[in-house]
This record gives sequence, C-alpha cells and structure tokens, in this order.
Amino acid sequence: MDVHGYVGDASSTDRPVTPRVAYVMSRFPKLTETFILYEILEMQRLGVAVEVYPLLREREPVAHAEATEIIRRAHYLPFISLPIIAAHLHFIRRRPRAYVRVLGEILRGTVGSRKFFLGAIGLFPKTVRFAYEMSAGGITHVHAHFAHHPAVAALVIHRLTGIPFSFTARGSDIHVDRRMLRRKLDAADFAIAVSSFNKHVMVEACGPGVADKIHVVYGGVDVDRLRPRAGSETGTARGTFRILCVARFEAVKGHRYLIEACRILKERGVPFECILVGDGKRRSRIERQIAETGLADRVKLDGPRSYAEVIERLSTASALVLPTVPAADGKREGIPNVLKEAMACGLPVVASAVSGIPELVEHQRSGLLLPARDAVALADALEQLWADPALRHRLGHNGRDKVVRDFNLRDSTARRAALFTDQVISRRAETAEGIRRRAATGVSGETSAPGSAAVDPAGATAPAPPASSCDT
Repeated sequence: MDVHGYVGDASSTDRPVTPRVAYVMSRFPKLTETFILYEILEMQRLGVAVEVYPLLREREPVAHAEATEIIRRAHYLPFISLPIIAAHLHFIRRRPRAYVRVLGEILRGTVGSRKFFLGAIGLFPKTVRFAYEMSAGGITHVHAHFAHHPAVAALVIHRLTGIPFSFTARGSDIHVDRRMLRRKLDAADFAIAVSSFNKHVMVEACGPGVADKIHVVYGGVDVDRLRPRAGSETGTARGTFRILCVARFEAVKGHRYLIEACRILKERGVPFECILVGDGKRRSRIERQIAETGLADRVKLDGPRSYAEVIERLSTASALVLPTVPAADGKREGIPNVLKEAMACGLPVVASAVSGIPELVEHQRSGLLLPARDAVALADALEQLWADPALRHRLGHNGRDKVVRDFNLRDSTARRAALFTDQVISRRAETAEGIRRRAATGVSGETSAPGSAAVDPAGATAPAPPASSCDT
C-alpha cells in the first residue's frame, strides 16, 4: 500500500529510498535568493526529486540563467481559480474537521499581526490546492524555505494530507516575528537552522524541548565554480583599491556606514573605488548620501546583476564588504551567502560581528570582523587591507579554506538530503510496523480506504488523504 509515496508493506524498509520533496518558498525566482536555486540544483544532482511550489511568482528584470528550467515546471497558482475551489471542496468533503481546524489554527495563530493575518487569508486558498496536488504527485516530504509564510503553508499541507514537513530558519524570519514558531516546530519532523546563533534564538524562544528537532546545517556555495582567479589583485602591490558590496538596499545591510567609511577613506587619501551591486527601496537614499558626501566619482551603483555577473565582479575586486546591522524593525542577517561566495573566490572580507557571521568569518584569520554601525572602524579595516597586500592574500587564502571545509554546497546539501531520506526511512519503518501489528491482531487497516483515488472536478485525480490525529 502506498500513501503519499510511503511504501507500506513489511519489506518496504528494504526498498531503495527515493525522496520526492516539495520546496515551498515565498517567491521564485528571486535574484537575491541564489541559495534556494543552487540548493535545488544540487539536490537534483544528488538524485532527490524536487518540485517547486512558490507562494508568489517573482518577476524581476534580471534572472539567473539556471532558474529557467525550474521556472518552467514550477507550480505557480493564482490566488483563486476553479481548480483551487475544487481542492477546497475535496477536503471539505473528505476531511471536514481537519480543514476547519487548520483554518482556525492559522487564523488564531496570526491574529495580532496585520501582515501575517492578511498573508494567511490570502495564501490559504492556493495552499490547499498545493496540498491536493502534492497528494496526487506522490510527494514524500514538504520543505519550507523560511520560517514565516512558507512554513505556515507547509503546516497547512501537513494538517490536510499527513505529509511530513520541515523548514529552514534563516534570518529575519525568526528574528522579527516568531509568530506560531513553537506550533510549527511541534508539528514539523525537523527544522534546519543556518547557524548555531539561529538555533539558540529558536530554543530561547520556544524552550529546550525543541532543541533536538533543530539541526544546524550551514548553507553552502559551489566551491568548484567560485575560485580565486589566477593573478588576482588581492596579493599584488598597493594600487587602486576596489571595494565591492553586493546587497539589496535595505536598512539591515548597512550601506550608509559603508558610504561614510568611503568618505573617511577619501579624506585620508586612499585611492579606491567602491562598487555597489543590488537594488532596493533605499537606493535613492543612498544615492543622495553619495552626492552629499562628494563621492560620485568614487562610489558607483551597479544595479542588480545575475549570478555570473556577480562572480565576474568578485574576480576583479580587492575586498568584499558587508556592514550589516540589526535594523530598527528587528531584522537581522543569518550568514549572508555573498560572504561565503567572496571567500570562496579568495577575497578578503570585512563584515559586522552580528548574528551568525562570526561562525563564518574568524577575525584576523579568515576576514575582518567589526562592531556594527562603526564607520570609522570600517574605514580603518579597509585602509589596513589597502596598505597590506600580504594581509589580503593571507585572509583570502584562509577564507577559501574555511568555506571549502565548512560551507561547501555539495556537503551541506548532502546533509539536507540525508535528513529527507532518514525521514522517509523512518516513516516506512513506522508504516511497516503498523501493518505487522495489525496482521498479528487480525485488525484491518483499510477502514478509511487511504490511497483511494478521488476525482478532481478540474480534471486531475488525487489520492484521498490518510486519516490522521487531526480528525480525532
């Protein structure tokens, strides 16, 4: 008997494990979330079947070339449609108590936050359709990227179908508003924190009882693609110092402190140019600051760039800077991928000692760490790197070693894949044990006909979800 991809006979645990994972994220493709795109690609290389279910379709002027095939087969849905209505009718008929309970659960859990409450109402219709399609598609596990709306969607899918789920907590999704976090952790098979710092935040918020469910798995980058360029500038004699910052223009990224540091460097006579790659709502504010400080000839806004273009800019930079700060609204970084990418390219990095960043950047060994919001310290660090090519070389070399050892995309994705596979094995073993017990006692397991097909009024078919504790 197969239920959502779980093989339910006594010998099922001996069969090859082939997880079929649904990835749920807020938006796809998103230029600044390369970590999701490249994790999907690496998962597929490892043999894990990945289906992509974005809550919203992102339309940006620049997209990564590798996203094209995933965009083509991603499960995009409108907010309402006849197939969506049909899915709701299906669950109302087949699992009315589960449907009503989970709707009440997310409404009660998000009340008090306009953003989360309206998001829950707006996304619930298509999430129910996702649940229906995942049942039909034999999904074995649902994984949400980010602990806010995507994890709520995964929770709804789990409540309606019984498909197990997990989620990754990255940064502001647990630092700004932890609404329903304990409920999600209790219901999830496991959660992934991208830093020990994030795990600490989650355990502090939800209690020590959740600690064993949270696995720290660092996000990785492709260290084969990201390599130091032969004869790169980081180890050469002093000259024009090329400072690179790749970040969206948001308060949490701390651009204002980098611009002030550039003003100080100019006063000190340091020959430099600073390239800002990215876009965002604070761009005009940063443009004004550049003009007011007389830095238009030194600081250039390069706009949003594809991943290949970012790599090209990394190859010609002298150092990468990310002066991130805890924002007034509570936003914090996790461990920004651009720091890993720069270090993999052998670039020295300068970053703020906040959140999980010290787990990546070791001060004076694999980079320079500074207090947040300290433009003078930032200018001092950059001047030190400009004046000391040997220091640049040493930090760049050690930084790459650190990323290859601890932040390798292949290794980190393999750890995530192992969690999905272990979950499938565990569920198969539980199912097989249940069948053996029923056989020993003479109790039939077909009381609710799990796995029987239900006709979708929109034309598809889906297995009826199995009974679960939500209906008891």
